[in-house]
Amino acid sequence: MSLAFREALTAFRRAPLLSALSVTTIAFSLFALGLFGLVAVNMRQALRQIEERFEVRAFVAEGTSIDSVSAAMKELGAIPGVAAVTYVSQAQALERARRELGEFRDVFDGEFLPASLELRLRPGLQGQSEVKAVVDRVRGYRFVDDVRYGEEWVAKLYRVRDVAAAAGLVLGLAFAAVSIIIIGSTIRMAVLARSREISIMRLVGATDAFVRAPFLIEGFFKGVLGGALALLFTWLAHQVIDRTLIETTFFDARTAALGVLGGALIGLLGSALSVGRHLRKV
Repeated sequence: MSLAFREALTAFRRAPLLSALSVTTIAFSLFALGLFGLVAVNMRQALRQIEERFEVRAFVAEGTSIDSVSAAMKELGAIPGVAAVTYVSQAQALERARRELGEFRDVFDGEFLPASLELRLRPGLQGQSEVKAVVDRVRGYRFVDDVRYGEEWVAKLYRVRDVAAAAGLVLGLAFAAVSIIIIGSTIRMAVLARSREISIMRLVGATDAFVRAPFLIEGFFKGVLGGALALLFTWLAHQVIDRTLIETTFFDARTAALGVLGGALIGLLGSALSVGRHLRKV
């Protein structure tokens, strides 16, 4: 194994420009993927913050007894997906409207706003099916005049999330394929450049596994270096965007490590595919 490592390092020294070019190309391919990943991370965080503010509001019919409202609040609070149920009286609704819509303060001169029940859902339980189940339960009470929760807005929110996830998967696979092709091309050139040496090694009894090992290690290291360089480029882009445009969140340590590991696996896979195909021609 030590000999395979030495051979891999020798290959780097033999063609430093080609090795640097392949690492840089891999880095830019993974950098493009990293940028999209950065967008996806911040979009997911933004959607999570929106979901945390999401609530179902049920308007209570005028004249409803407080006992009926209290009983309904206990029943709704027992639903697994409901985090909290709050009763907003007509006076509280009027005060909130005056506070939030100060420019229209003169319009709110009487308690004409209805009382309401506001339901907040638990994080992670705010999917369309969970929301619909809670809304259907609330609409079952006779004293509820109407239920508002932004149905169209919720549907669009989850549609954006699904589209972003699908686009991220497609682009991730595309960039991974490009990186594998790039690494495979560099390994193929290395195999062809050393074809005579490989033929001599086989004549003296070297196995395919022995011949293949340095190329696999070379591809692995190129993938690691490319992944680390791509992570650095992505961090620099994050810093520029965060300081000049909008506040953004960077990958956590686990995600960053997975990105470098992904580069290593891509390098190893590209090398394995290229070596396995071209050694048969040497």
